[in-house]
Amino acid sequence: MFNKILIANRGEIAVRIIRACKELGIRTLAVYSEADKDALHTRFADGAICIGPPKSSESYLNITSLISAMEVADAEAVHPGYGFLAENAEFAEACETCGIKFIGPTSATMRLMGNKVQAKKTAEELKVPVLPWSNRALSDEKDAIEVSKKIGFPVLIKAASGGGGRGMKLVHTQASLASAFNMAKTEALSAFGDAEVFIERYCELPRHIEIQVVADQHGNVVHLGERECSIQRRHQKILEESPSPQVDARLRQKMGEAAVRLVKGINYTNVGTIEFLLDKGKNFHFMEMNTRVQVEHPVTELVTGVDLVKEQIRIAAGQRLTLKQKNIALTGHSIECRINAEDPRTFVPSPGKITELVWPGGPGVRIDSHIYCGYNVPPYYDNLLAKLIVHAETRAEAIARMTRALEEFHIGGIKTNIPLHLRIMKDHDFIAGKTDINFLSRFT
Repeated sequence: MFNKILIANRGEIAVRIIRACKELGIRTLAVYSEADKDALHTRFADGAICIGPPKSSESYLNITSLISAMEVADAEAVHPGYGFLAENAEFAEACETCGIKFIGPTSATMRLMGNKVQAKKTAEELKVPVLPWSNRALSDEKDAIEVSKKIGFPVLIKAASGGGGRGMKLVHTQASLASAFNMAKTEALSAFGDAEVFIERYCELPRHIEIQVVADQHGNVVHLGERECSIQRRHQKILEESPSPQVDARLRQKMGEAAVRLVKGINYTNVGTIEFLLDKGKNFHFMEMNTRVQVEHPVTELVTGVDLVKEQIRIAAGQRLTLKQKNIALTGHSIECRINAEDPRTFVPSPGKITELVWPGGPGVRIDSHIYCGYNVPPYYDNLLAKLIVHAETRAEAIARMTRALEEFHIGGIKTNIPLHLRIMKDHDFIAGKTDINFLSRFT
């Protein structure tokens, strides 16, 4: 096992990783920008190093500074969390070159699955269902038109690199294809430094279902069931639950087997997530793979009893999985609400000082957070304040428990989206499990 791990992140995930390390008897080193000098993760870690000014590109995204911090502090491994450099193959490769264990997949695997064109090709080769698509990156408008005619409108133009909806365009007719194609390429180049795009058939009103996988360095792979992640705003999730109200045992098995087949086929190690679109006919289609721990990992932890962050660390240290697929069962129901510093109606960010803070509690309630009363929410980073997670025997009980917890939760001095989550909990379609990726756009 490692003696010291550097946490190359901030916020709630940095705190979460530090807690896991402490329970494993591992010393931790936090890094922070000048804006985060009073952040909670710097207090909880065994040591902390400032790596630059507030701007992410000069601190949390500065590979040279991070490698230097690890070498100075004699850290044997680095945990990237999610976001920032968590899926950056260059960072993983730099760690490999310097003899530092990157707690995640290899840089080669990350590159393979980080490019959506290569990822979809790989999924097809391994008999994992995909939507009809261009089978390659597209070079020009003429190429895009010919492919779209074969696939059939409407189609989605997508960036091969990156995500979050950038470089993505929905096209209903041939007449609007050329302009959308060029706009997508421009956006992709600006956002990701890569203008490569592809086209796939548009899946109307799908659900976003993802399968959690865990794989060690000895060829052992298991899946931990699914998460329902359909409630999103601009392709950013705000609420997740496990299990999905629309996935039965048979479908779960099929999706899980497909996910495991893909993971084994690419020799993947550590934790990861295979993301699928589930259409109205309950047919699932591979979308992408996230080669890191997810923001929503706690709902899986609560229904399976598996600590995913500890599993990441054990796997990186070369230990074998003790998990067996036949022994994994989903018990009860879990829901996670992402509590953000933003206006609940306009979604405008709301940085500033937290003047009051009342945490919810009681049976089946978990909080993953980095905030405290008096904390100044900086304007430079993602505005996630906390993840409120509940677990109960049934989905109806989990909704009731989440409603109660949200009503107890109070953050003063700034605006938060707690009122929005309360509205969702009381919505008839949500209660009935009738959600899709456009749910929030119709709801707000």
